[in-house]
Amino acid sequence: MSESLAARLEATVRRLSGEIGERHFRRAHALDEALNFIREELGRSHVTATDHSFEVSGRQFTNVEVLVPSRPGASARGCIVVGAHYDTVPGTPGADDNATGVAALLELARQLAHERLERSLRLVFFPNEEPPFFPDAGMGSAAYAAELRRAEVDVHTMISLEMLGYYSDHPKSQRYPPGLSLFYPDRGNFIGFVSNLDSRKRLRELKDAFIASSDFPCESLAAPEWTVVVGLSDHSSFWKQGYPGLMVTDTAFMRNPHYHQASDTADTLDFERFAKVTEGLVGAVKRLALSRSGF
Repeated sequence: MSESLAARLEATVRRLSGEIGERHFRRAHALDEALNFIREELGRSHVTATDHSFEVSGRQFTNVEVLVPSRPGASARGCIVVGAHYDTVPGTPGADDNATGVAALLELARQLAHERLERSLRLVFFPNEEPPFFPDAGMGSAAYAAELRRAEVDVHTMISLEMLGYYSDHPKSQRYPPGLSLFYPDRGNFIGFVSNLDSRKRLRELKDAFIASSDFPCESLAAPEWTVVVGLSDHSSFWKQGYPGLMVTDTAFMRNPHYHQASDTADTLDFERFAKVTEGLVGAVKRLALSRSGF
């Protein structure tokens, strides 16, 4: 793992959570500042981005999309959407939730935007993932998924990057929904892949690609949508449009005691492990996009 990657990720998280701080509809200037920061970072990497604006209750919000076309003559069906939300709930600077997801997505854009693979990639930064918008149409991901459905875009899978930076080696640092603790480790030192039952084949596909790209420990869970944590991010907007979707996560409040708190700061995160996860995700997404097979 390169130290420069960890440093880039940390710089992004500290900019969003430390300098900009709370980013939500009640602090519209901060949400706009985060949006402009994302645009600027993409521009520094010579990555072309497109704004997709939508309106909620008379107010305009913006999804930012990086479209990576497939190579000429590619035969693989369906694009891969990778998304992360750049807003926070009121009262938290949102370092893990979700400056880490934004930082990792920026890295995917830096490393993959100039590739030409078998599947096209759509890398999308969403606002309004948090309450009071979740789980309704006011979410940026809901507007974007509905836009894809109207355009009849074939989506192979949607991958939501949701809290990627908090890890612990302490016994019993990891909690689970009832009945699952017997089957998973009690230390929060892994990254999780989570989906509903309809998306379990895509879940296995991504996990296998991650394992082939990284030796970082990982666990996966495919469960009914009502199971705690399974649907709590932007991938659920894609389920509603009939698309497969899954989440990559450090499991949020099942591990991180700073979830939705003022204490969710960059100083609580492990940037070396976060960098290893990001490296693995870049490799995994590239593998999926290079594959001509699929379910």
